[in-house]
Amino acid sequence: MSAKDNAPVIIKRKKVIAGGGHHGGAWKVAYADFVTAMMAFFLLMWLLNATTEKQRKGIADYFSPTIPINRISGGGDGSFGGDSVFTEESLARNGTGASAKHATESNAAKGVTGGVPSQNESLGDEKNFARVEEALSGMSGESMVSPEQKRHIVTRVTDEGLIVELHDTPGEPLFAPGTDKPSQLLANLVTVVNEVFSLTDNKVAVAGYTRAEPIVLANNPVWNLSQSRADTTRKLLQSAGLEKPRLQRVTGYADRKPVLQNTMDPRNNRVEIILLRKGKE
Repeated sequence: MSAKDNAPVIIKRKKVIAGGGHHGGAWKVAYADFVTAMMAFFLLMWLLNATTEKQRKGIADYFSPTIPINRISGGGDGSFGGDSVFTEESLARNGTGASAKHATESNAAKGVTGGVPSQNESLGDEKNFARVEEALSGMSGESMVSPEQKRHIVTRVTDEGLIVELHDTPGEPLFAPGTDKPSQLLANLVTVVNEVFSLTDNKVAVAGYTRAEPIVLANNPVWNLSQSRADTTRKLLQSAGLEKPRLQRVTGYADRKPVLQNTMDPRNNRVEIILLRKGKE
């Protein structure tokens, strides 16, 4: 027997991996599903941040299969009978449009035979608002306010109606600082607004706002101050000749709805006189 016969026998087995190991395609499908889900998630987060509550309600109602029987629904094309998901003028057949967050009995949806504001009323409001804006801004060639007064006026049309905002400018406050005592400038502005509002018979609402205080106070005056300034504006309107039945509400919002990112900016000291839409009273 030779030494060669006593050598150990070595058997090599070749391992064959089916599917190509880490080069297979199953993980790619799972990864693609994950990326798609993340993209959808971030798209949803962006949409929630970029839209208002009313717009989100309109979008949700637009894609809801039960929208024909919803009591509050957004507008839409075709069978929904509206112009867009955000419309307020053209209402869905069984809804009150996209801005009915605080619907009242007079404008809540009541089915196909219920009472909702007519198209004629909506068109009439738009014409009235345009006339008022022209008178205040002088778009038609002649303004009822002086250039100095114009710096304190901002107008905009919303779902609620025409908002005439009167605000402070540097060195020209509407009220004595920290009080509800009106300046002569505010009295003049309110007189002009009342004259312009006499072009219509729409109801009127008043809202007061203040800037935030620079420090935390034990007794923060912003709530009482905004309410009292709104009430002072109401009294000025009535003194200027506005009929009492046209006034619907007087509200103070304190520093909760600033118009500038800097909540302490004096520009946030303002009052809004709102010409309400018909059916929004």
